[in-house]
Amino acid sequence: MQTFLVTGGVGFIGSNFILKARKQKWANIINLDKLTYASNPHNLAELQGDNGYKFVQGDIADSRLIQDLLAKHQPDAIINFAAESHVDRSIISPENFIQTNVVGTFNLLEASKNYWNQLSPQQGKTFRFLHISTDEVYGSLEPSASAFREDTPYNPNSPYAASKASSDHLVRAYQHTYGLPTLTTNCSNNYGSYQFPEKLIPLMIINALNGKQLPIYGDGQNIRDWLYVEDHCEAIYLVLQQSEIGQTYNIGGNNELANITVVEQICTILDELVPKSNFKYSSLITYIKDRPGHDRRYAVDCSKIKHDLGWEPKENFASGLTKTIQWYLNNTAWIEQIQSGTYQNWIRQNYENRKISLST
Repeated sequence: MQTFLVTGGVGFIGSNFILKARKQKWANIINLDKLTYASNPHNLAELQGDNGYKFVQGDIADSRLIQDLLAKHQPDAIINFAAESHVDRSIISPENFIQTNVVGTFNLLEASKNYWNQLSPQQGKTFRFLHISTDEVYGSLEPSASAFREDTPYNPNSPYAASKASSDHLVRAYQHTYGLPTLTTNCSNNYGSYQFPEKLIPLMIINALNGKQLPIYGDGQNIRDWLYVEDHCEAIYLVLQQSEIGQTYNIGGNNELANITVVEQICTILDELVPKSNFKYSSLITYIKDRPGHDRRYAVDCSKIKHDLGWEPKENFASGLTKTIQWYLNNTAWIEQIQSGTYQNWIRQNYENRKISLST
């Protein structure tokens, strides 16, 4: 069985990937995670006692640690999920995003290059470095514009998007300059189980269940393409196993929806699953001042990965959203565990001090 070094594997997408990798026997996993605010070791609690899984706490910016892990475990692939990923936080504290997403990725690439150069010809031929990125590097689309393609020029508009664009360029440069066998995927907005509730869907679910306001930026018409996280994990593994070196693939859910539509659908499902007498969850919707530089629309063209590798998402938005809401209803202990004082302070800082939007 292959061995994967997964970075950032205690976060949302990474932990879903690791759980699926172990259940499907894709590979043995070495999981390196810094354990930042959005990391949750409880996500992977079911892997306790699994001899094919090992967790290491550490930072991808720690060169010595990366070198030691590569030398000790001799992974067949590195999958880089490690990233600061929340736009709102990047607006308030951009330096953290530069350090992790740019400097950290550079360090990981350097260590990977040195490791790859020391492998046998056969091992070097099969080794892969897979970098997980975002559609936000492409910027914002006009309502009638064609969806992002892999050759769409980069035009990042937030510190987060700029830091991910920088890391993407570094990955490409290491493949072009040094021959490092890299791959890159740029995904649309993920949703599903284990997502930290600073992101739209889990935040709205949890606020609604607690009878709190559902804050909507601006007029609520910002459009995103929604990708169920388990579909994303399947695509990542397929790219890793079948893609040609140096390729980039856009991965999306084929679900373009305005933010207000997403929230309204959450409310409708909660009205059915957790009904309250003479109450509609949609009554909690509150429009607030938009965030700076808020991109209007993202849309992802997935035709390349479908043509090359035969992948397309299995979940439509209605089925994926229902599964996601049911997961949060079934895992109240997980929710309570992550809602620390630090989390509550962030929610107050980012939402409660915003003025009510005048555009609604």
